[in-house]
Amino acid sequence: MTTAQTTKTSPATQNGQTAPPPSMRLRELVFGAACAAALRAAARLKVADALGDSPLAVEDLAAAVKTEPKPLRRLLRALSCYGIFAERPDGTFTHTDMSRLLREDDPHSLRDIALWCTEPWTWDAWPRLDEAVRSGRNVVEDLYGKEFFPYLNEDAPESADVFNRAMTTSSVQSARDVAQFLDLSGATSVADIGGGQGHVVASLLEKYPSLHGTLLDLPRVVANADPRLRAGGALADRMRLVPGDCRAAVPVQADVYVIKNILEWDDDSTTRTLRNVIEAGGPGSRVVVIENLVDDTPSMRFSTAMDLLLLLNVGGAKHTTASMTGRLTEAGLVIDDVSPVNPYLHAFDCTVPG
Repeated sequence: MTTAQTTKTSPATQNGQTAPPPSMRLRELVFGAACAAALRAAARLKVADALGDSPLAVEDLAAAVKTEPKPLRRLLRALSCYGIFAERPDGTFTHTDMSRLLREDDPHSLRDIALWCTEPWTWDAWPRLDEAVRSGRNVVEDLYGKEFFPYLNEDAPESADVFNRAMTTSSVQSARDVAQFLDLSGATSVADIGGGQGHVVASLLEKYPSLHGTLLDLPRVVANADPRLRAGGALADRMRLVPGDCRAAVPVQADVYVIKNILEWDDDSTTRTLRNVIEAGGPGSRVVVIENLVDDTPSMRFSTAMDLLLLLNVGGAKHTTASMTGRLTEAGLVIDDVSPVNPYLHAFDCTVPG
């Protein structure tokens, strides 16, 4: 018997248990949209928030979230198959480690990220993935007649708000790691480019009491910057808020520029952003690019899915170590160091040459 035949007839195992046969696993995967939709429904209904530390009957849970009990039970039963909520023998439901992450008050909450990944436009775009793979370009412009971010901010403001909250969640959870990692002891000023509400720059200003900061992002975004950075905030006297699009211009001069998780657009947008930062900083300025890499992460399924979503909406891509290195060197930056910030993020520490 050949190795191939042995592999074919021997039952696969996962965690010491026999894994589902390929036909069953594939049937489950093609219904992945059902799981995503169930997660979105639970997040929108705030089921996780209504469920406390004690098991709850579905009738009581339905009353709390204003739904019908029978369909709510069906929703929870479907999610429990994935370890999201758990059904007890008496028919009550209780939390699991994953379902708690859908609570708004959980310090590691992923509720807004779950909503962002299942926003209405995603359901329009995913069926056209084959078109994007054929052409190598986004499908949003064909769907809505304009680029993704103009569409989001002009035609889908609710989705734009979800996007901003999701990015804030991600930024808050990683800002402390970035601040702990970066050594800015020799700098007097730092600019957070496309930094959302400014949690990274806020964490850096708290770490370095003499440091001055600037946040550059779209007008709707900086208008809702972290309260610490706005007028009257604890860091406002050392902070400047600049509304603008870094792809068009970077009207900010600083010793250090931080660019975190935004160089995932199409090549032209990435090139323009880096060029604008280099021109603004000039020779000797430091540029720290922070990204999660698709070839070096413990969450490959999530990262590769986000990579495909970027192809659909902006024609962009998550970077590999090699592709990020290539973008930075082609832009004219000198890479001094590449180091992990945490298990999910890597920092490319660069200098604008003289």
